[in-house]
Amino acid sequence: MSRRVYGRVLQTARVMSPCPGAGAGAGAGAGAGAGPGAGAGARHGPSPGSGPRRGLSGSGRGSMNVFDRTMKKRQKDWASALEDTHLFDYLRDEVGSRVADRVYDVARTFPLALDIGGGKSHIAEHLSKEFVERLFLSDISETTLKRRRQSDVPTHCVLADEEFLPFKENTFDLVMSSLSLHWTNDLPGALKQIHQVLKPDGVFIGAMVGGETLYELRCSLQLAETEREGGFSPHVSPYTAVTDLGNLLGQAGFTMLTVDIDEIQVHYPGIIEVMTDLQGMGESNCAWNRRSLLHRDTMLAAAAIYKEMYGNEDGSIPATFEILYMIGWKPHDSQAKPAKRGSATVSFGDLSKISQPTNGDRQS
Repeated sequence: MSRRVYGRVLQTARVMSPCPGAGAGAGAGAGAGAGPGAGAGARHGPSPGSGPRRGLSGSGRGSMNVFDRTMKKRQKDWASALEDTHLFDYLRDEVGSRVADRVYDVARTFPLALDIGGGKSHIAEHLSKEFVERLFLSDISETTLKRRRQSDVPTHCVLADEEFLPFKENTFDLVMSSLSLHWTNDLPGALKQIHQVLKPDGVFIGAMVGGETLYELRCSLQLAETEREGGFSPHVSPYTAVTDLGNLLGQAGFTMLTVDIDEIQVHYPGIIEVMTDLQGMGESNCAWNRRSLLHRDTMLAAAAIYKEMYGNEDGSIPATFEILYMIGWKPHDSQAKPAKRGSATVSFGDLSKISQPTNGDRQS
């Protein structure tokens, strides 16, 4: 489908469903600079499937400290304080509506729900109180919470970091998250905390950006820097492969897992507009090893390369956002369970012994 969004064209396509599938990743890094107003980068390495990746083992050796969480809070505060901040919400609104669709697919009423990193209620505005009776909306940015939209669901705002949830165990029937978890330093730990705050038979429904996000911008900047400066700097943040995402959910204790991927493509007039919108979304890069500035000549070269390699006939350029959706349930005795190994009474090998109908049988 396609539709016009605030002067930009947003196109979507389902590219894969359930997990685990081909190696894709999660987490978009936008912005080469130290904060809003700096350049932009992408979330993965020189080619799809390569580049740095987040520590995923969850083996207890400690999480990686990749992102400056204080800088991320400042970026979100800055973006939310813009007078025209609503103009940059088109991607979050689209993904939030798709997360809400997955909530409706569960076909049950949730007395108490939590939206992690929910910001301006991008999910809640698509929900009704017939499905979610009460909602706790949490975000790291107080400014973002103040700009939240009204919805039918009674909502309580909580200033909280996604990496440190201030809730008791077995509290929520539903936990949601949209385009927030890709900035956590300890994704396995964050998923375990989500599992802990869920009640038994509770469900987690979330979305995060994947490794193919902004590949056009990433490649253009790398080629331009290599040409003008003799090498490229890290406009790259670690990402999580879709195959790892299923494993992480399982390690956190979730069952009945589903992971699928959507691809959303937005068309912009040029590379400057791409970077401006990423900053307006609060999605500038906050990795500790980010580069603070891009040279003017490098930016001009990147803009030309972007249009030459990926430009459309009408002069616009595409920016691709790969979205990973995940669903996981906290175990409960009422849930369906696989049969014990060796309990089958029929073998697949017996299928070959089934006699084929004769011509006489067919006529009768």
